[in-house]
Amino acid sequence: MSARRTPWWYYVIAALIGLLFGAILVKSDEMSGLSLLGAPWFVAFVLILLGAVVLILALQVHQYAITDPRRRKSWIDPTKAVYTLVLCKALGIAGAGLAGWYLAQALLCLPHWSIPYFQNVITQCAVTTVICIADMVVGIVGEWLCQLPPSEGAENPKIKAAQRRERQRKLAAGGSMSKRSD
Repeated sequence: MSARRTPWWYYVIAALIGLLFGAILVKSDEMSGLSLLGAPWFVAFVLILLGAVVLILALQVHQYAITDPRRRKSWIDPTKAVYTLVLCKALGIAGAGLAGWYLAQALLCLPHWSIPYFQNVITQCAVTTVICIADMVVGIVGEWLCQLPPSEGAENPKIKAAQRRERQRKLAAGGSMSKRSD
């Protein structure tokens, strides 16, 4: 199985989609009078907890991957390692999208700063935006931590190049031997 790094523009697109939907929520809230803005404090707490768990899992996978196989004290299930990679990717994309969502709410509520309700919304959204950006960074770093170091097996580009050079050397040596015998 070959996993690729998440392209940088996925995070940009997720943040832009979050900004768009956050702006739509603020405008619909202003028109309808519903109170859907903001982020309850437990959301910020859950996002911090989620980021910490994903980072710990990614560090465990990284520590296992970089340790010499003869010196490993523990074993990590490959399924757990793949799930950790998927969690890192998902946390990065979700962090970008939610950061855009909460940033749009905070920015569009700024003109109403004098109203206590909007002060609370802006504060909640600003704090949650920072946490979401931190989660996005944890997801990106965690994805990097889950990379395996290059193996020295047959698929390694260095090994393939060395094998190619060896074949060319043998062909060149074999060709010069046949010319001498003529």
